[in-house]
Amino acid sequence: MIALPTPARTISALVRGYFPRVLQIRGWVCALLVVLPVLLSFVLASILRMQQLSFGSQEALIVFHKVLAQLALPILVLVAAPAGIREDMEQRTLPLVLSRPAPTWILPFGKGLLWYGWGALWIVIAVGGMAGLGTEMASLPFMAAALLAAFWAELSFMTFLSLVFKRGTLWGALYLLIWDPLVRIMPGNLQRLTFIHYIESIAGSRGSSVGTSQLLAQEQITTPWYLAILALFLFGVLCWAASGWKLQQTPIGLAGTEAEG
Repeated sequence: MIALPTPARTISALVRGYFPRVLQIRGWVCALLVVLPVLLSFVLASILRMQQLSFGSQEALIVFHKVLAQLALPILVLVAAPAGIREDMEQRTLPLVLSRPAPTWILPFGKGLLWYGWGALWIVIAVGGMAGLGTEMASLPFMAAALLAAFWAELSFMTFLSLVFKRGTLWGALYLLIWDPLVRIMPGNLQRLTFIHYIESIAGSRGSSVGTSQLLAQEQITTPWYLAILALFLFGVLCWAASGWKLQQTPIGLAGTEAEG
């Protein structure tokens, strides 16, 4: 009987074997999604400053929350997640993957970890570039932590949805791009069911405020930053574990049909 490799060795093999793929077009698209908005904002800020117009910390916060957190990050997740275990489902190679002598439950995490590391690298670079937009240096670590924690949670969430639903990417897009922005009008603890709430709690700032005179306005609650990081981390662990369990329950002979429909 062939002994199964340990989860650590399986993850190491997956990272080494699939790493060249992050250097292909999809990988560079992921990089541009988070870096390009900061570069364009820097160019705009330089032009405005040359014309004696203001572009300071408040404008930088808008770039961070409205562009990076609420637009670039969800799109990054939607681009990166299908490159994980979902790719094997769509290319009908999942039965081959499942037939290899490796712990099945670790495969979604192993493939997802590679894309998380690649995306995290460019997130850190992009947040570092926020210093050129006038962001206070003391805020940068919290901004980076907010996006990294959210990326971890959102990527695992998308991976889980892709294994549970045939249209998992669509459901994930609806959640990230439609449900999440509704945080401003959500009552109380319902706000905790959005990623934006945790991003703002960790970053210590908000992309916008909701005045009491606005229709459906709700008072925004805040979670301590360390608890927000812990919540996103644990949610990510739960989704990775659920993804592994779901894949473990997938019969090898039927795995190729998961991508149909």
